[in-house]
Amino acid sequence: MQSLILFAHGARDPAWAAPFERLRTLTRAAMPQASVELAFLELMQPDLPSVVAQQVAAGSQRITVIPVFLGQGGHVRRDLPQLLEQLRQAHPQVEIRTVPAVGEDEAVLQAIAAYCVAAGS
Repeated sequence: MQSLILFAHGARDPAWAAPFERLRTLTRAAMPQASVELAFLELMQPDLPSVVAQQVAAGSQRITVIPVFLGQGGHVRRDLPQLLEQLRQAHPQVEIRTVPAVGEDEAVLQAIAAYCVAAGS
């Protein structure tokens, strides 16, 4: 079983998570063969270790953590690698990998730019 974990920062205001929940719904619809979950770095639940443990218990053999951040700031460059190393040690039988932050992807940047242009017209 393959799992995707959309990994976001988190916030005190529960409404902040709404776009990320929508993203999870859209991703699930596009990938019905995979388990798609949402995890947060801080201030919200569930956290990444909890979601990884849940996915491992459900039989996942490959987990891809997708940082839903606009850039590769300190959380993505420093905190996430530390978390992933701890998770790999806790679950050595599972492949746990990550990809660059979504905001580093050219197609994502093009979509945001198109939105900005449309909003400014």
